[in-house]
Formats: sequence, structure tokens, C-alpha cells
Amino acid sequence: MKKIIFLIIVLILFFGINSKSQNSNRTNVLFIAVDDLRPELGIYGASHIKSPNIDRLAESGIVFNRAYCNIPVCGASRASILSGIRPNRQRFLNYHCWQDKDVPGVVSLPMHFKNNGYSTVSLGKIYHHIKDGQGSWERAWHPKAKNNSGWRDYRNAENLVIEEGGTTRGYPYENADVPDNAYFDGRIADEAIKQLADSKNSGEPFFLAVGFLKPHLPFNAPQKYWDMYDPESIELPDFMGKPDGAPDECMHTFGELRAYKSIPEEGEVPESIAKKLIHGYYACVSYTDAQIGRVLNQLEEMGLAENTIVILWGDHGWHLGEHGLWCKHCNFEKVLHTPLILRAPGKKSNQKTEALVEYVDVYPTLCELAGLPLPFHLQGNSMAPLLDDPLQPWKDAVFARWIRGETVITKEHTYTEWFNDNSGDLVSKMLYNLKVDPEETVNISDSPENKSLVQSLHEKLAKHIKERDVVQLK
Repeated sequence: MKKIIFLIIVLILFFGINSKSQNSNRTNVLFIAVDDLRPELGIYGASHIKSPNIDRLAESGIVFNRAYCNIPVCGASRASILSGIRPNRQRFLNYHCWQDKDVPGVVSLPMHFKNNGYSTVSLGKIYHHIKDGQGSWERAWHPKAKNNSGWRDYRNAENLVIEEGGTTRGYPYENADVPDNAYFDGRIADEAIKQLADSKNSGEPFFLAVGFLKPHLPFNAPQKYWDMYDPESIELPDFMGKPDGAPDECMHTFGELRAYKSIPEEGEVPESIAKKLIHGYYACVSYTDAQIGRVLNQLEEMGLAENTIVILWGDHGWHLGEHGLWCKHCNFEKVLHTPLILRAPGKKSNQKTEALVEYVDVYPTLCELAGLPLPFHLQGNSMAPLLDDPLQPWKDAVFARWIRGETVITKEHTYTEWFNDNSGDLVSKMLYNLKVDPEETVNISDSPENKSLVQSLHEKLAKHIKERDVVQLK
């Protein structure tokens, strides 16, 4: 009997140690989401932006120069990325959407890692709704407001007084002279640093999602980040009008911004305020970049960097006055084009690719890099091969949508069609040549010389919509 008990103990210890050894060899994932971050960063050629930490990450991995979100609003974009499923006319419509309601029962990206032995933790804003993706996380944490300003997280007395009044939001920007962790993103970085230390001690493979809130409105950042930019050097976009020949459907009233004090209820944003908004956006980018740097430093100091996939993405682009617009919520390239940076163990560093990729590709990519099987429901393609050969032939088009507008993006063009809600009939269209008109200033969809091109893009878009909408999500 004693021999049998001894044998059982030996077997338990052997398999336990062996299992722990196997787990310790699994590749970790650090999943960094940044709200409203457009690809106006040093690594994307924007020398006026101070983003040294994101640039440093990019230099150690691959930069996707032509990455696009599938829908330009936070809630829907995040639900789509985390489910691996495209938005359509019935699902992932706006920021109100929930993955659990729109595609119930679908295994989310973090849940898939959890089901395969990973510890999964969400810090900050990953899903738009913290209770979405039920079962995905072992732990989901979000910073709590220290005053009555809630998620807007004001610190200046004037903004707090306005918020107490309850009739309007405070100003759309703030530059309090406070430490980094006085605002949410600093505290999110603090928590991520603690979590990485805990993960190191546990030895378990982890999927750690860290969601930073800036540069989302209001543009609140400590004064020192505002001081990085000379207000006299802030420039407005070259083109701030509706494109020539463009349909009315392409424009919107940017109500998200108009809810704040000092922003007119209608019409253009005054130049002085526009420059202040751009200044605030830049300050927030640098503020969040500093927090990302702190997290990346901790990853290295814990000895985890060599065995961790790091992906950084912004949930969609953003307008800073281009076309006279602000925020997202439309089908222009500026709000569909996104930053996407990926670093994986054993892959080359300091790479860039012009390959067209889209956010439904993120789920299968992380699975392939981590050696996990692909769930049947995924609608994207793994980008992992591009890490070995960034110049190889790739997709000839990616797709995005917003409300009634459906967009196809190719290497040279963006083409959008808008449809009637009731009849489904085509209402209007627009076409831009990004090679000669990157700011999309002239709609060329009705030019006779583009007739065959428009027909080809129309057919490509129709085929995509049909295939996207007939997929059965069991």
C-alpha cells in the first residue's frame, strides 16, 4: 500500500511539474488598446508628434501602414475585434452594441485563450461595456472616478463646477498640473505594472489586455504633456471642407464634440478652439504614450518580453478638422485608417508592410502566433505570414461600414455606397484616388473615365456584403 501511495505521489508531482513546464513555455499576449488613436505618430512619419514609446515598440516589431478598422466607433469596433466577426446591418451598429447580445454564444478572443489554459485579465477599456464578453476574463478592472465627473475624469475646478451643474459637459480639454496617475490612464498603467509582476510570480501564461482611454474626448492630460507642444506651431488641416461632388451622406454634425462647453451647437468650430482641440489631442497622445512605455518597461524588467506577443491598436481613426469634421462616425479614410503594431517572439524587428489588413484579422493572427487552433466562426485571415515576409502579395481589398454606408478600400482607392434604410436601394456613392488625392477632396465616382472602375468596385462590395451576411454563426 505504501508503495502504491508513493507511486501516486510521484506521478502527481511529475505531471504537475511537466504541466507547469509546458505552461511556462506558452507564449504570452500583451494586448494594448488605445481609444481614438489615429496613425499620426512618429513611426508613421508624423515628426511633430512625440510618441517615443510607441515608436520604440514599432522598431522591435512590424508596423502595418495600411490597417483599417471595420467600423469607426468604439463599441462596435471592439466587439468586432474581440469576436472576430464583421459588423453588418444587424450587428455591431454603434457604441451601444454588446457582443453578448449581437452574437450570443460566440467564443471571444480572450475566452479562447482562457479555454486553452491562459490567465486572462482586462484592465481599463477593452470592451466598451465592462460587463460585455461574459466568461472572457478571470479579472476585469476599471479605474473609478475620484469625483463627480465620472468617465470624463476632470481635475480642474472650473470643469468640476460645470459638471456639478448637470446642464452640460465641461470643456473638451484640460491641462491640470497633476501627476500622471491623477488621470485614469496613469492608474491603468499602475495596475498593468502590478499585474505583470503577479503574472511573473505565478508562472502562468497570460493574455493581458490593457485599454487606455486617451486620446478620447475630453482631451485631459497633465500639464507637462501640453508643454511638449508649442501652441503657436499647431496647424489646421489643409483641407477643411466637404469634398467636391460628394453626397450629403458623407457628412455629419459631430454631436459627440458639440456636447462640450465652448463648442457651438451648429456650424464650424472657431479656429482658436480648433487649434486648442488639436493641441489637446496631441498632448493626450504623448500622455498615453508615456503610460505605454511604463508598461513595456515592466514587461522587460520582469524578463517577460522575449516570450510575449505585443499588439498595439487604436480602435478607429479620428478627424481633427479634416473635411470640417471632428470625431469619427463616417466613411472617410481618416477615420477608418488605424495604427497597428505587432511584435512576436522569434520574428524580425524593424519591419513595415503596405499590405492591406483589417481588424477581423487580429483574432486569427494571435491564435496562429500562440499556436492555438482557429475557432470555426472567424471571418478574418491571419496576418502572421507578413511577419516573415512583409512584401508578399496580400489582400486586394478590405471593408468597413458605418450605418447606411458600405466602404471598400483597395491599394489605390476608397469607394463607398449608401443605401436606403427601407428599400435597400443605392442612394449615393463616392470614390477617391488615394494616390493622387490622399485627403479625399474630390469625389470622382461620376467621372466617365471611372465608369468601369466604379462598376468593378460596386461588384466587389456587393459580393463582400453577400458573403458577410450569409455566414451562419452557430
